[in-house]
Amino acid sequence: MSVQVLIPTPLQVHTDNQASVSVEASSVGELIQALETSFPGVRGRLRDEKGNLRRFLNYYVNSEDIRFLDNEATPLKAGDEVSIVPAVAGG
Repeated sequence: MSVQVLIPTPLQVHTDNQASVSVEASSVGELIQALETSFPGVRGRLRDEKGNLRRFLNYYVNSEDIRFLDNEATPLKAGDEVSIVPAVAGG
């Protein structure tokens, strides 16, 4: 099942400067692995050294924050759109 992934500008250097890519995945966790398969090295930008999702990146499936769904176990279906959004902080 093909899922559209919106890549933030700072990470596009790791996706051949593509702002949007399609991957086959049935969960957010599988999506990250599919991105790594297509773009070796991108996993290190999405996961920390312990393998957890990086805290400064937010993931949305069809505009729903995965933290309020099933985190990386959040299921995906054909046609879903996943947005990776860097956290913004200010003072």
